[in-house]
Amino acid sequence: MKLLILTNGYPDNDGSLSRMFVHVRSQYYKNAGLDVDVLNFLAKKNYQIDGISVISLSSYKSGKYDIAICHSCNLRNHYIFLKKYEKDFKQIFFFFHGFEVMRLNKDYPKPYDYINRSKIKEIGIDCYDNLKLMLWRRYYKTLIGKASYIFVSNYLYRKFVQNVRLEIPQGKQYIINNGVGDYFIRNSYDRISEKKYDFITIRSDLDGSKYAVDIIFEDARLNPDCSFLVIGKGDFFKYNKKSDNITYIEGTLPHDKIVEYLNMCRCALMPTRWDTQGVMSCEMVTYGIPLITSDIPICREIFEGCRNVRLIPNEPCSGLGILIKEIEDRYCDLKEEKWNTNETVQKEYVLLSNL
Repeated sequence: MKLLILTNGYPDNDGSLSRMFVHVRSQYYKNAGLDVDVLNFLAKKNYQIDGISVISLSSYKSGKYDIAICHSCNLRNHYIFLKKYEKDFKQIFFFFHGFEVMRLNKDYPKPYDYINRSKIKEIGIDCYDNLKLMLWRRYYKTLIGKASYIFVSNYLYRKFVQNVRLEIPQGKQYIINNGVGDYFIRNSYDRISEKKYDFITIRSDLDGSKYAVDIIFEDARLNPDCSFLVIGKGDFFKYNKKSDNITYIEGTLPHDKIVEYLNMCRCALMPTRWDTQGVMSCEMVTYGIPLITSDIPICREIFEGCRNVRLIPNEPCSGLGILIKEIEDRYCDLKEEKWNTNETVQKEYVLLSNL
């Protein structure tokens, strides 16, 4: 049985970490004995990374694969490819991570003021979303017999039903959280070492209002005795002058560098206005650093039962110093196993191997 993973982006040997959550799966499947290739729609040429063969669209050959595994499908790549080559595959697995089933203007929080989005652009976004949802709904209906649908949270499946307007039969839809990087599972937070910062925030996109960097910005102003480390990319601090107790590091980091910074901090501060799981926050909790995040439905679902997580309202808080002390006093040393391999990618492997 040979698998082809379809993805719009993938890590490469030039340092790109795009779609690392797909690469984690590819490696696990291969190490467990499955025959896996990856079709990266953005690749210009074929390459190998960590033992995984990655091919470009121009290198695809019909009749070579049994199963297609689709991550974060879009119309431009996945839809056109499947309409052309669907009959090459005995089974198709769709993994849903978020935007594929969302209406950008309706479901996402309002953009920051410095993000220019004209009325014409918003109309264009609505038109695209309507087309996207209509075409996928029609296509999914034709595939019910040969497709399975995996969602990273119950929240996301409910959004799928609401926006795509399609119920997936039992036995064809599954709720399996994204796994976390193995580095966070194998290593543990160093509580004993001297801390340089009180709070750490890591976001790949500081300009996305869903990640609520503006709340952290206000938190720093209201808590001048606390220190904040913010790591990520974006223009937020070009338009908002940060207070002296915020240290900003621009860029993205590999897992080993992330844990170095986590060990410098007392607590992770990761507010969010919208998400479907929040992998970075899950990795932080798995590693062992205490986490403060938002009291919204998706966070209640994902972090239910997590002993070192505190959910607070999505508004600036003037008492973070007191809160972090309370969290540290009640800290539980038991390692969180909610996103370990057996609870995530192992379940995917069982689905695939059962075929």
